[in-house]
Amino acid sequence: MTVKIDIHIDDSAAPYEQVRAQIAAMARSGALPVGYKLPTVRGLAEDLGLAANTVAKAYKALEADGVIETRGRNGTFVAAAVEAGAQEAANAAQAYAVRVHRIGLSEDAALAAVRDALRAAYA
Repeated sequence: MTVKIDIHIDDSAAPYEQVRAQIAAMARSGALPVGYKLPTVRGLAEDLGLAANTVAKAYKALEADGVIETRGRNGTFVAAAVEAGAQEAANAAQAYAVRVHRIGLSEDAALAAVRDALRAAYA
């Protein structure tokens, strides 16, 4: 099994974000099973024609989200997908909470915005 990632230069998302999003989606869907060993940062960077720092940034974000885990010299592996999804949601909720607090939105207004966004996403 190989990690199939497509980088689109004309995409508004930065290349590291494209790598992060695609690996996260594959982990959530099971296309990359729990325990799957990912390519090295340098190996994936070479395959994608990206700088190693770009892939390293994506891996760091994925690890922070709980999608992958690094086991030292043993490599980087896909973490439990359910936990990764819950962790990603918790991280997004935390960032949202900080932002709405900073702009002075009330809790009711913030929750209404979330409900509206969820309805639109699931429509």
